[in-house]
Amino acid sequence: MIDFSLSDEERAVRDTIRLFVDKELRPLEDSVLKNEREGRPSLDPGVLKALQEKARSFGFWGVTTPEEYGGIDLGAVMHAVVEMELGRTFVPFNFGGAADNILFAASDEQKEEYLYPVIAGEKKASFALTEPDAGSDATNIRTFARRDGDDWIINGEKTFITGGSEADFCILFASTNEGITAFLVDRSMGWESSPIPLMGDWAAASLSFDDVRVPARNVLGEPGEGMNLALSWIGQKRYIIPARAVGASERLLGMAIEYAKIRKSMGHFISDYQAIQWQIADSQVEIEATKWLTLYAAWRSQQGLDARHATSIAKLYGAVTANEVVDRVLQIHGGLGYAKELPIERWYRNVRVWRIFEGTDEIQRRNIARNLLKGHAKLGTIGE
Repeated sequence: MIDFSLSDEERAVRDTIRLFVDKELRPLEDSVLKNEREGRPSLDPGVLKALQEKARSFGFWGVTTPEEYGGIDLGAVMHAVVEMELGRTFVPFNFGGAADNILFAASDEQKEEYLYPVIAGEKKASFALTEPDAGSDATNIRTFARRDGDDWIINGEKTFITGGSEADFCILFASTNEGITAFLVDRSMGWESSPIPLMGDWAAASLSFDDVRVPARNVLGEPGEGMNLALSWIGQKRYIIPARAVGASERLLGMAIEYAKIRKSMGHFISDYQAIQWQIADSQVEIEATKWLTLYAAWRSQQGLDARHATSIAKLYGAVTANEVVDRVLQIHGGLGYAKELPIERWYRNVRVWRIFEGTDEIQRRNIARNLLKGHAKLGTIGE
């Protein structure tokens, strides 16, 4: 028999995170909304660091970081649960002590210079793969690195790079004669960034490289092996988006239920109307489906099984669900939902990127169909 319950330890982790969200993050929501209306950063970096240190004081530091590097390595399933809890607020927060998973493939010298400072919060990294003409088709990148003695000279442009304006260094993927190669490129080596204004609070930038000289010791992995590193980074993040979608959607649906029970129209609470009831029911069904698709994808990852098909399904369904739920919740609230006084319109803008980020809906559908057509995934299986 399949046991879907959490262990006592896992339940304690979930409850602790939920308490942290309720006591430390949600009280900041009004300030975040006010900051956005006034054109300021939604959360001051100093406030974020203080929150991360507070979380660290009760053991939450590096939730996915291996213990040998000072983390607690909760595993993929509990990581998904943690992200669901964090998704219940729109305050932009992540636990400290984490680093891009591909940095753990660095050499000992590179770990000292890049990995450990990132884990400690002393440096910020950005993952620089996407280009103006190479989004989902990452193999089509045009940024080129050529050898020059013991160095590499890099020229090209990256776009929609998360945290690119704040990063101290980037993990850059460039075309070389050997194939796609990954480089650790410090900002001080000469690349420049420009922020890209977006409809949500996702902080992205374009990066430009004009004869940027990088020493050979800054190649991450081996020349020509960069695409494998890139795919391992992309794949490990796909269950995070639907996990966040679950938390956000549950919070939003809760708001809709509460409002429907107090808002009257034509002499009745709107919760009495079938049109409202069906929107609530459909939302709950889709949220529950997303939850279990996400946990299954995380479980496969944790078991060391091929999780690519499962994560594509979870990411596609979860991103679409979040957008449908927030649209229904806004509709239930009417004009009030459209106003910046409530966070619904902010969530409406923020969740839209989930259908693009980390592989578009169309790419996920292509992956799912291709896996079935080529026999990489089979129908009618369970527990395999």
